[in-house]
Amino acid sequence: MKSYQIHLIRHGITDANVNGQYAGVTDLPLNAQGVARLQKLADECDYPGAAVFYSSPLKRCVQTCNILYPQVNPILVPGLAECDFGAWEGKTAKELQSDPEFVRWLENSQQTAPPGGESGVDFTKRVCETFEKLVESLLRTGTTSAVLVAHGGTIMTILTAYGLPRADFYDWIV
Repeated sequence: MKSYQIHLIRHGITDANVNGQYAGVTDLPLNAQGVARLQKLADECDYPGAAVFYSSPLKRCVQTCNILYPQVNPILVPGLAECDFGAWEGKTAKELQSDPEFVRWLENSQQTAPPGGESGVDFTKRVCETFEKLVESLLRTGTTSAVLVAHGGTIMTILTAYGLPRADFYDWIV
């Protein structure tokens, strides 16, 4: 019986992370702190090798992959992108706290979508379908190791659906 390993790596820090902004599909680069921190980790840590490298196509993920694995050109997978926060992209929870739609979304983000964005159900469906296709590709080709560089929400969704022990979305904070 073959054993398969998929290493899930979250992208480095962006200005939106520092500022507490919703930045799902906005194509932000890493900030200077994020680049420096990843370069330090790459120098000090032995990141796992793999036969195949997948990345969300957004800059912050591609940059992270390139810093940690400079010899690799990752396969860009659109389905690994972060949740689309629609009209709330770039805004903070504090800026949105008096928006009734935001309050409804906080109460039930699985069924409610941000204006022009993605509901939790739609996001989960997209991410899980994408992940399952990647796993099927590994099984079909006999490739036993992969690195997947993605976003916190994407990784937490994968772990919520497939991780053991079973845990809720926010129990997987990455």
